[in-house]
Amino acid sequence: KPSEGVIPYTLNVSFWSDGAAKSRWIKLPGDQSQIEFSPTGSWTFPTGTVFVKHFALPTGDSSNSWRRLETRFLVCDATGSVYGVTYKWRADGSDADLLSTNLVETISFQDAGGSHTQNWYYPSRTDCRTCHTDLAGGVLGVNTRQLNRIMESSPGIAKNQLLAWSDAGMFRTRLRGNDIGLLPRLPDPHDPAQPLADRARSYLDANCAQCHRPGGTVATFDVRYSIPLENQNLLNGPVLIDEGVDGARVVAPNDIWRSILFERVNTVEPIKMPPLAHQIIDRDSVSLLKQWIESLPGPKVLAPPTITPGGGHFTNTIEVKLTSVEPNAEVHFTLDGSVPDKTDPLYSGPIRLTGSAVVRAKAYKPGFKKSITAQQIFWN
Repeated sequence: KPSEGVIPYTLNVSFWSDGAAKSRWIKLPGDQSQIEFSPTGSWTFPTGTVFVKHFALPTGDSSNSWRRLETRFLVCDATGSVYGVTYKWRADGSDADLLSTNLVETISFQDAGGSHTQNWYYPSRTDCRTCHTDLAGGVLGVNTRQLNRIMESSPGIAKNQLLAWSDAGMFRTRLRGNDIGLLPRLPDPHDPAQPLADRARSYLDANCAQCHRPGGTVATFDVRYSIPLENQNLLNGPVLIDEGVDGARVVAPNDIWRSILFERVNTVEPIKMPPLAHQIIDRDSVSLLKQWIESLPGPKVLAPPTITPGGGHFTNTIEVKLTSVEPNAEVHFTLDGSVPDKTDPLYSGPIRLTGSAVVRAKAYKPGFKKSITAQQIFWN
């Protein structure tokens, strides 16, 4: 239960946290403390401002049945930076204990789909600073484009959060009701009434912009929503790590296979993005990004062939099949690990392997851009 002066707030677009429900609060350090408001950039908070974020997963059919996971605190310190701490709730919900390092725990819970288990990642103090960088202002989410929304403070009483905070004297700059309509707002990524590109860019802003901006991580693109799409260097933007994909781009129009941004969001392998506290793929957002990329003007592209069975150890002999989802597409392959082209053997039936091989395959069809290379490794 929040104490007096601990103010709840909510965001337009939440950072993906493996499906957990989150509650948020802010506490300014004194009655006279005020936030330096900015219409588009990061806000500046007084030393001693505390942000609280609480995570929970459903444990039953009742709306009141929740497994408390963790409560995180982010504190604005005297250096102008921030530090974070994590308290892990005990299984019986009686109290929460400060963690000295990160931790992965297997959580059992229940939702509308039945009973589940999932791994939950509790971040360390060092982990907090991986995303809460000084470049991004230290504090993430508490800004104009995220808080510009209606929030119900009590039953039947709703008000724009920015106006409510201003009326409460939390900003040095006083806002008026007429100002609110001129201020930016992140659209809901999953609201079909909003433009598709805006929804995709809104998701990227909330989940990636803390690092992917000028001066940030080693990348060439900027996903802040305030930057027009044509200036973000997303579309056909060069990549520093191509993940072995020919013609790789940050976003390859109409080509999810060569879009490294899409590949890294659509995985929980070591290349995953966001890189921390992320054990489950955000399927709804992956679907959104796929829909957006495939809506961009570009040539039709073939999906990579399917190689079955999957690679691995075998004894004696094994038959490998290559399949393309596109009717009448030609599939060319190699067995020595080289990249196939149209001069290599054309697949016409199961490939019989009697020894180790690196099977690589690529699909071709007139009127389509060739597929990327599919690969499986077999050994005996």
